[in-house]
Amino acid sequence: MELGITDRVALITGGDSGIGLATARQLLDEGVRVVLTDQTDDALAHAVEQLGADTDRLLPVAADLTDPDQVDAVLTRAREAFGAPDILVHSAGVTGAQGLFHEIDDDGWAQTIEIDLLSAVRVVRAALPGMRASGWGRIILLASEDGVQPYVDELPYCAAKAGVLSLAKGLSKTYASEGVLVNAVSPAFIETPMTDAMMDKRAEERGTDRDEAIESFLDEERPFMELKRRGRPEEVASVITFLVSERASFVNGSNYRVDSGSVATI
Repeated sequence: MELGITDRVALITGGDSGIGLATARQLLDEGVRVVLTDQTDDALAHAVEQLGADTDRLLPVAADLTDPDQVDAVLTRAREAFGAPDILVHSAGVTGAQGLFHEIDDDGWAQTIEIDLLSAVRVVRAALPGMRASGWGRIILLASEDGVQPYVDELPYCAAKAGVLSLAKGLSKTYASEGVLVNAVSPAFIETPMTDAMMDKRAEERGTDRDEAIESFLDEERPFMELKRRGRPEEVASVITFLVSERASFVNGSNYRVDSGSVATI
């Protein structure tokens, strides 16, 4: 299927692993030039090695997205190498502070929201002017099932992801008339380093291994995930790749759930 995005420029945050890395791989396969950003040069070097891509079409740039100056520097590097990004996939995020509500202090809330919500604000703010100037843009913000179905032991993350959903919807109403389409994608329990760490912690607490931790987590915590497994990063990336393409030219302000049915409501 021709997606109509050859030679477009994409900025992917959180690109060193998981969904961001899988999305980079698919967009490179479609002829997109990709700017990949994450926190460290070493992590990005490993990602580039895994992609095995033509370095003329792939630019790794390390940045801390909590620092507006570093976000601006990423955009400067992108424009110098490829031109202003047409596509933004904001995949960076953390689980953040965990525990019951009364156990989490202000710092835990602030750090989680800083990374999971405000980094999205900063990256969109930096990338948006180029899209508005060209009259074409695609913005995908990675949210989560938690944004509409909160879990009691990670409320800062849930609240931040609900904010991401609201941000995506508001942006979609603001800039669609200028050719910039904005959507959210909400995965659930994908096979990434973040859920690996969650399951390793669960396994340690229960004196078991990761596979048994995953099985018990699905049974006890995610009973509506009907496929009874973690999702694969490429299964989320495929939805993202569709949404940033010309094939999705009438999709705006949507939240695509890639969650095996985890969200129980329609």
